[in-house]
Amino acid sequence: MHPGLYALLCVAGALATFTVLHQRRLKIGCAMLLSALCLAWLLGVSPRLWWDTLLAEWQKKPSGETTPFLFVTLTGLVLLVNVLGTAMQETGVSKRLATALQHLFRSRRAALATIPFIMGMLPTPGGIMLSAPMVRDLGDHTGIARVRQASINFFFRHQLETVWPLFPSVPLIQAMLQVSPGRLLAHNLVLSVTGLLAGTLFLLVWGFPAAAATPATLGPPQRLRQHLANLLHALWPIALTATLYVGFGVPAALGILASTLGFLALHRVPRGQWRRIFASSLEWDFALLILGALLYKLDLDAAGAVADIADYLRLMHMPVPVLVFSLPFLVGYVTGVTMPSVAMTFPLLKIYMGEGADAHLGYEVLGFGGVICGLLVTPVHLCLGSGL
Repeated sequence: MHPGLYALLCVAGALATFTVLHQRRLKIGCAMLLSALCLAWLLGVSPRLWWDTLLAEWQKKPSGETTPFLFVTLTGLVLLVNVLGTAMQETGVSKRLATALQHLFRSRRAALATIPFIMGMLPTPGGIMLSAPMVRDLGDHTGIARVRQASINFFFRHQLETVWPLFPSVPLIQAMLQVSPGRLLAHNLVLSVTGLLAGTLFLLVWGFPAAAATPATLGPPQRLRQHLANLLHALWPIALTATLYVGFGVPAALGILASTLGFLALHRVPRGQWRRIFASSLEWDFALLILGALLYKLDLDAAGAVADIADYLRLMHMPVPVLVFSLPFLVGYVTGVTMPSVAMTFPLLKIYMGEGADAHLGYEVLGFGGVICGLLVTPVHLCLGSGL
């Protein structure tokens, strides 16, 4: 058997393990970690080989691209995003944001799409539940069917996933391909723009019902200023994190930490509550998810499987664009989660995407587009239980 075919079968076996464990209601982080350990066993990767690979990374790569650094920064990012979300709920900022968004738009279409779009800037686990009640209240008031409400909430919430640095897959891809944040986001922007145009056409224009009631208006000028202030209070920590990441190369985890501490201080949250907010928000299963995803990448590197798989695919004469799109699509469809899908497939496709100044980001856009398409059509996506 060709070594590349064997490696592909090992990846398929590990992916099947993840799917079975996840379907049996095991937490997603635990399922991902066990799947990565399964892949290591199938590929014959021992703890000593892991250690040797980590040492080789430390010697050959910048520290920001090593597995330990990525684990610390990506784990910090997913945990601290949830802390900021809790802080916004504790201070009432989330509730005031919902009211502001509903009153700042005269258009039902703009209001319904903007609520999940803006709430999607804070990608907390299960965060779609934050925007669902707002969309439901506005949609019921203005005569929008619940199924269309759910579609709008689900679709527009995910349109920043390819460009927003608070989603851990974005800094992970940037580190994998060794490209600048600005260059990566400039290319991925085509996915977000295309998604917004498609969502506007099919969800907000085509078949959109006539108004059954008059939507909320802006109100007097002083009320408008209050709504704008509430919007600013909710968005400045997120905007600061993104600016530090894109403009100054500050890791998103450090940016979100600075923003969260600044948010708590600005809103004069008593110091005694800070510990409770942090402790109640840290979802450690997502740390296991990051660990498992990075172990997948480490397994493939340690076993030399990427070169073997690439050699086998060349023998099969599979068109590169088809492969670059279909493999992430398939894994995205099976897992229903962005981060593991990227971690499982992009190391295999890196030989086509390249890295650094020679990176072919057109292939990266195609691959990330495959992941997003898989997530949007899979029945196992976590956000489908949106409560609408």
